[in-house]
Amino acid sequence: MDQKKLKILFLSRFVEKVNRGVETYVQELSSRLAKFHHVEVFGGSDADNLNRILDQKWDLIIPTNGRLQSFKASVGRLFGQYKIFISGQAGIGRDDLWNIVACAPDVYIALTDFEKKWAEKWAWHTKVIKIPNGVDLNRFKPKLKKGSQKVISVGALEWYKHHEYTIRAIERLNDVSLLIIGSGPEDQKLRQMGKTLLGESRFEIKEASFAMMPQIYQEGDLFVLPSWDREAFGIAYVEAMATNLAVVAPNDPPRKEIIGSAGILTQVSDPVIYADAIYRALHEDWKDLPRRQAEQFSWDKISNQYLDKAR
Repeated sequence: MDQKKLKILFLSRFVEKVNRGVETYVQELSSRLAKFHHVEVFGGSDADNLNRILDQKWDLIIPTNGRLQSFKASVGRLFGQYKIFISGQAGIGRDDLWNIVACAPDVYIALTDFEKKWAEKWAWHTKVIKIPNGVDLNRFKPKLKKGSQKVISVGALEWYKHHEYTIRAIERLNDVSLLIIGSGPEDQKLRQMGKTLLGESRFEIKEASFAMMPQIYQEGDLFVLPSWDREAFGIAYVEAMATNLAVVAPNDPPRKEIIGSAGILTQVSDPVIYADAIYRALHEDWKDLPRRQAEQFSWDKISNQYLDKAR
């Protein structure tokens, strides 16, 4: 594509309805691309309506909900003559395998080097590049350490986020409290577990809008998220680091790449080892290491990388 003003379409079924990584990705990236190009976001049923998509001429379409949506957008290229970019927000597994093999996008965007190596094994007709997710460095700013021993975790209350690992670890740290931000099917189970093991004075679960998150991160002294190893990226990690919170997370290749030296990577399934890592992280002087790590993931830089590949 040349230097003309591009017409870019995001397909995002749940945008402005739920607050997850995918929706944050769409909102942050589309708003930056819209400064220089014509950008629209189709949500709800429009995100899956091929006739609606083909009503206009597009240069680039970015489906975000995978499977049938991605396949429809792929078929639409026969008529619309646009490019398709698919970002690996689902992580390594069947969903993104389908997106690569069945939909054969023009570009598959891996979020980490680890995901890129995996995708290249299956991308017979697709170019694979790495562009990570990001953070708004102007919204998420460093805080003064309060020394309150408050641990923050942000993630859907789903089994694969493994919030129960954190509750069991915090149980072993008498002066440490835990705040979990999220919603989902594990809500009642986690509330009961937290109340039983930690007590109401040391444990809280609540929901929060994206607009509230910068302030919430600033209430904490440490960020943790012990989710499974198929976590594609975890935008919450970089949001927390932008607030200059150190991170304790699973010891796997994607988290090593994202967190670097701005935290402790550990065996989160073992409550003794996990608790020790949390204790050490709370008592370490991290200086500005977390913030400097987050600066690598600026949405402004990332949006420019998308444009470089779209032209």
